[in-house]
Amino acid sequence: MTEQTALPDAPGTGGAGAKPDAAVVRDALGVGVAVGLSGFAFGVTSAGSGLTLAQTCALSLLVFTGASQFALVGALAAGGNPLTAAAGAFFLGVRNAFYGLRLSQLLALPRAVRPFAAQWVIDETTAVALAQPTRRAVRIGFTLTGLTLYVLWNLTTLLGALGAEAIGDTDAWGLDAAGPAVFLALLAPMLKDTTERAVAALAVLLGLGLLPVLPAGVPVLVAALAAPLVLWARGRRAGGAEDDGAVRGATEGEDGR
Repeated sequence: MTEQTALPDAPGTGGAGAKPDAAVVRDALGVGVAVGLSGFAFGVTSAGSGLTLAQTCALSLLVFTGASQFALVGALAAGGNPLTAAAGAFFLGVRNAFYGLRLSQLLALPRAVRPFAAQWVIDETTAVALAQPTRRAVRIGFTLTGLTLYVLWNLTTLLGALGAEAIGDTDAWGLDAAGPAVFLALLAPMLKDTTERAVAALAVLLGLGLLPVLPAGVPVLVAALAAPLVLWARGRRAGGAEDDGAVRGATEGEDGR
């Protein structure tokens, strides 16, 4: 990922890399509307898993991170322990804290505003913000994406929960897969190098492979181990390569004497 710690404050100062405000608005609205509508699927799935209308709406209003919300209600629907389900949702949401570290540099918001902006630090707002070349564009993209997505997500969550009884079996409609599908569509373009792809592949193998043998909600916790395992293996290979190089260098030095 390209570092952008010294962004120009306005498009006019960005030279050839400047981006018109209209283009930023178009991108932000496109992402906000497309993803916001999937809140309907969450509302239906949550109500179908046994949560009340108030509980479903509270999750979207307060948690507001789709993958974690779907993980929670999915584990509950499968009969998982509430604490395990909450733990799985929590670990999925931890990534937002790392997004926040990066966005705090790019947005450079006043301290009084940061607690409110933190509620909108999610995959979609981060993706739009990081794609912008100037601080002004970053702020426009982040704010408009967050506002559009927050309003639509909560509205469609409410409508989905209200319409769950009329729809009937959510599994028959396949709406329970809408949230994960959106998350994967956003994640896939970010997997640019071998290490990232290896982490994703191992996480999928762990998560799916352990579904038949572990309680609901636990496989996603185990899948979180994919990252440290891959990084450990990469470090071992790098260390081995350095040792081989040192041995070869010493041998060549002796041969040249």
